[in-house]
Amino acid sequence: MSFLLSFISLFLFSFLTSFKASPQNPYYLGRYCPNTTTYSRNSTYFTNLKTLLFSLSSRNASYSTRFQNATSGQSPNRVTGLFLCRGDYSPEVCRRCVTLAVNETLTRCPYERDVVLYYDECMLRYSHRNILSILTYDGYVFMQNPNNISSNQNQTERFINLVSSTMSRAITEAAKSSRKLYTIKTELTTLQTFYGLLQCTPDLTRWDCKSCLLRSFGRMSLDRIGARLLYPNCITRYELFAFYNETGNKTLPRSALPPGSAPSPPSPPISIPSPRPGEGGNSSVIVIAVVIPITVLFLVFIAVFCFRTKRKRMIHETEPLAGDGDDIKSAGSLQFDFRAIEAATDNFSESKKLGQGGFGQVYKGTFPSGVQVAVKRLSKTSGQGEREFEYEVIVVAKLQHRNLVKLLGYCLEGEEKILVYEFVANKSLRTICVDSTMQIQLDWTRRYKIIGGISRGILYLHQDSRLTIIHRDLKAGNILLDADMNPKVADFGMARIFRMDQTEANTRRVVGTYGYMSPEYVMYGHFSMKSDVYSFGVLVLEIISGMKNSSLCQLDGSVGNLVTYTWRLWSNGSPLELVDPSFGDNYQINVITRCIHIALLCVQEDVEDHPTMSTIVQMLTTSSIALAVPKQPGFFFRGRHEQVREVATFVDRLAPCSIDDASITSVAPR
Repeated sequence: MSFLLSFISLFLFSFLTSFKASPQNPYYLGRYCPNTTTYSRNSTYFTNLKTLLFSLSSRNASYSTRFQNATSGQSPNRVTGLFLCRGDYSPEVCRRCVTLAVNETLTRCPYERDVVLYYDECMLRYSHRNILSILTYDGYVFMQNPNNISSNQNQTERFINLVSSTMSRAITEAAKSSRKLYTIKTELTTLQTFYGLLQCTPDLTRWDCKSCLLRSFGRMSLDRIGARLLYPNCITRYELFAFYNETGNKTLPRSALPPGSAPSPPSPPISIPSPRPGEGGNSSVIVIAVVIPITVLFLVFIAVFCFRTKRKRMIHETEPLAGDGDDIKSAGSLQFDFRAIEAATDNFSESKKLGQGGFGQVYKGTFPSGVQVAVKRLSKTSGQGEREFEYEVIVVAKLQHRNLVKLLGYCLEGEEKILVYEFVANKSLRTICVDSTMQIQLDWTRRYKIIGGISRGILYLHQDSRLTIIHRDLKAGNILLDADMNPKVADFGMARIFRMDQTEANTRRVVGTYGYMSPEYVMYGHFSMKSDVYSFGVLVLEIISGMKNSSLCQLDGSVGNLVTYTWRLWSNGSPLELVDPSFGDNYQINVITRCIHIALLCVQEDVEDHPTMSTIVQMLTTSSIALAVPKQPGFFFRGRHEQVREVATFVDRLAPCSIDDASITSVAPR
């Protein structure tokens, strides 16, 4: 009842704010103009700046496209500038906003070379640096409605899930659209509608636009009824009232909606209350005359509804929409019906079993519509309680990245705890080590792309998602391949959720897989993002060699694993002996050698020497970046008859050449 009453308030708020005021001057939001670099009024830079501003505000400017960039002068006094108008405003509104911004810039930021002025209708930006097609997070405006969506925790989580999945889908659509613009309109209830707008400067690449929008959305607190964040390259906003002009804009229809990067920290945000003044009603007499009767009727309807449904549990649709595996018909819940899952998996038939995970078994399911899913049925003795289960559901449902497996829903009925994921057509990377056909199919070109995809997926978990997430069980079996052989990181059941400023912790419960776990994690229970980096390094060596890290018991007369073997080859100046023979001569020596080099940097003994995932991505994509000299790896096997000191310090019964790669769910080191 309290949730429904809260929606009455939201309905009234939406109704009141739907009365648009008459056209007014552009509304100023904030500015970013650090005084780190300045100019004088008698300088060449100032002359060039005036020429630039005149060009951007002239009647020949591209107001119809809502975006224009220009340059003026020569280095070192060149000025580069641009404007971006919100895509739902008319060219005339755009022109009026840009003109006002040009007139105000020398007053608001009189001597600074780097300037961004934010208005509701447009953004004006210029700099002495090249700013075109370059993504930056320096200087942003953040606005948030002070009102929470509801005092009811369950309903708040439902709203957060809806906003997260809806906006994540729209971010992808905005990034790939020609205008870098997308709007959302979808019903929460019959009387409440959710609106969103996402826009990037058109000069950004599709990937940079998506990164900017994800970063923007990730800084929002989704328990509020409205919020927006403006970066120099992108805009993200959602409200529970129609704040944008729907005419002529493509929207994400309700039927297409699901249910529910690492630069230096930006300068302090400019906090301004939301929503904008002037977006409320313009005729209180009319509002009162209309709203009061409607409200009375609405309250009567709610009272009758609550009486009839007081003890009735809500039942939700349980099957994804045909044609899109991450759509679920119910807009209010991710929950599946247990009977529907049983039917889809033929009552969890052995013939439908895909594999065994650390916390249970995975089955292939097919719904009547033809949509295929992967069903993870958690073991009743897995030790995972309801809280851990809810953690996994909430975390994975919010993650939207092409290199992560998508969570479609869950089932929690009695002792049954089930997760429903998208079905990934091909097997895991583990097959490289056991399937000769797969080894040949995955040539070096594909494996190199797989390495890059995995690195971007882990980078998203570490730095670009709303919460910092450490996987803690990154291994070949948890890297799935889709129909196009794109990698997707799977199984976040052991992930620990952190606040944005928390990156490491200690634990008495060591979870993971032997051979992939970093020394400081295995021996001391100390894990961080660098723990995943170690696992990533091992994974890269397996991808390059086609061998499992734990399967090498004797090489060159010495006991060892893949990491040890690689280090010896590197030290002897023969790293190419590691390369999978199935490649033949079809690989670039410098590229594959660089990948081996990067992998060795990831598995060094000292955790402080491990690079971050953002650095790894840069090293993989930019060959001009110099690489440090790698040091001896952790868990280095020094000889046939020597004791494996690192492993023996925490468990005497661990075999140095075990080929069992089952996930470890609990290790008591004391």
